[in-house]
Amino acid sequence: MAEKRDFYEVLGIQKGASEDEIKKAYRACVKKYHPDLHPDDKECEEKMKEVNEAYEILSDPDKKSKYDQFGHAGIDPSYGGGGYGGFSGFEDMDIGDIFGSMFGGSSFRSTRSNPNAPRRGQDIQTKVTIDFMDACNGKSMDIRINRSEECPDCHGSGARPGSKISTCPDCGGSGMVQTTQRTILGMMSSSRPCTRCGGKGKTVDEPCSKCRGSGRVSVARTVSVKIPAGIDDGQTLQIRGQGNSGMNGGAPGDLHVLVSVRPDPVFERDGYDINTEIPITYMQAVLGDELTVPCIDGKVKYNMPEGTQSGTIFRLRGKGVQKLNRNERGDQYVRVVVEVPRGLNKTQKDLLRKYEESLGESNYRNRKNFFDKIKDILKN
Repeated sequence: MAEKRDFYEVLGIQKGASEDEIKKAYRACVKKYHPDLHPDDKECEEKMKEVNEAYEILSDPDKKSKYDQFGHAGIDPSYGGGGYGGFSGFEDMDIGDIFGSMFGGSSFRSTRSNPNAPRRGQDIQTKVTIDFMDACNGKSMDIRINRSEECPDCHGSGARPGSKISTCPDCGGSGMVQTTQRTILGMMSSSRPCTRCGGKGKTVDEPCSKCRGSGRVSVARTVSVKIPAGIDDGQTLQIRGQGNSGMNGGAPGDLHVLVSVRPDPVFERDGYDINTEIPITYMQAVLGDELTVPCIDGKVKYNMPEGTQSGTIFRLRGKGVQKLNRNERGDQYVRVVVEVPRGLNKTQKDLLRKYEESLGESNYRNRKNFFDKIKDILKN
């Protein structure tokens, strides 16, 4: 398989980065590679997939811990040719047999001793893309998934209805076969799933035609998902019991929904806070004005004082994003930028010059302070 890049390298951060640093790096990557900003750019699409995968692992404390300790093998046992750390076949060894052969005891029991014991179904993952406002306000939606379920014809047995099911002659119904090999520690025993029965402990004379003997079929389902208000780009929802169905009466797995949020042209999110920028005229900045400020839940009026400088940031408390599972909201920060007019005619320029002459230095305190600081430099 293709060699995966280090997840910290993908996000452009150092190992040991904090949760906030990881989130900040992820948002920067989203701005750089998001497919909505680069339509039909396959390279950006692939990089975004790589970024999402890295963020999914590093934003989850448990997965991050395993990744930090074992690398890619810690979160994907098949990475590197099979098995933890690339040791092919190790994941199928019976730990009880290993310790039994080393220490002559049998206090460790194989977890695979009963192939017919209930087994939980595997988790599955899908991805949804939602609008910025839907992430802020929440949304209910239906999504289509494919999952593995028990075959309705053979009820999971793998046998054609009415045909014979026999105990596997190779494993004697245990589903596992024992192998012994000589190692530097002596003779070591290991257990592997029986290849003849696939670990089921039973064989069928006539396989089920619907599932071809596997006992499982892939089924398309529609699942209702409630996107909570305040969810952020790259976060994952866990829908319990909507994964692959269990074996032998075991509980079903879970569905993990990775949420991707489209960028908004007006609002920019920073945690639970919202940043936005509003252009104002020179006269508004000088004389002050009542501004109409867009918010994620409507608009508000804000009385901007006279003499407001370009780049000034105003804070609107409680106008940010609702915090997940909490009855609180972040704030909105509004940055005003004075737009300098262009394309003035002669009459307008002459009026501005007269206006400038009427002001004098006293009306430009910052300018006066600056030149006072550097007057010695200007003498040389």
